[in-house]
Amino acid sequence: MMTKFSNKKFLSFLHSNKKFLLFILLMSVFRSAVADWYSVPTGSMKPTIQEGDRIIVNKMAYDVRLPFTDVSLLSVATPKRGEIIVFESEAANLRLIKRVIGLPGDMVEMHNEVIMINGQRLSYKDSQSYIHQVNAKEITTSTEKIDNITHSINIDNSASNQLSNFSPVTVPAGHYLVLGDNRRHSADSRVYGFVPHQELRGKATAIAFSVDYANYYLPRSNRFFLDIYDI
Repeated sequence: MMTKFSNKKFLSFLHSNKKFLLFILLMSVFRSAVADWYSVPTGSMKPTIQEGDRIIVNKMAYDVRLPFTDVSLLSVATPKRGEIIVFESEAANLRLIKRVIGLPGDMVEMHNEVIMINGQRLSYKDSQSYIHQVNAKEITTSTEKIDNITHSINIDNSASNQLSNFSPVTVPAGHYLVLGDNRRHSADSRVYGFVPHQELRGKATAIAFSVDYANYYLPRSNRFFLDIYDI
């Protein structure tokens, strides 16, 4: 008797809430396989991306995946140099967001923050230094151009420069070399190694909204609906 009553109650619940449950299911599928957002907890991508930014991620930019799984049904594209990707790093045991610098087969090296790809130095200009208002650290900003993407990078002159240099490395097939824009405050390929393609979860495209962690989580309206590649 109890089982019949429970089943009847459950079916009644499904019938009464079918539209809402269908909406939840469709939203879950959408977030799993089409697009989602990523909350940025650290400043490793400053000045492009700030702590508290909510990033829109196009999950179909590189692969069409079976919803709720990591199974790729169709390879759509591969990342380009300069694109910002979100990936599940097995080495770091974290979801990370970084900029693609090296593609499979590229030879990449860095000397005093200057990157060379296949023997060609990236373009740098508009370097300037300032003193951070909160922590009084000297920060140098510079505009870096990689292929057709121009973006800003930060260099904290008071931080250790042990990651400012690395000898030439060749990116293996099916992998990518990634760096954070905040060059001395980013655990990226210099720490965790190359990123396998199967760890990619999507391409970061825009900032949906942003809150200021250091100011009572107040919204930063000037960062709402920004195209990441126009910052």
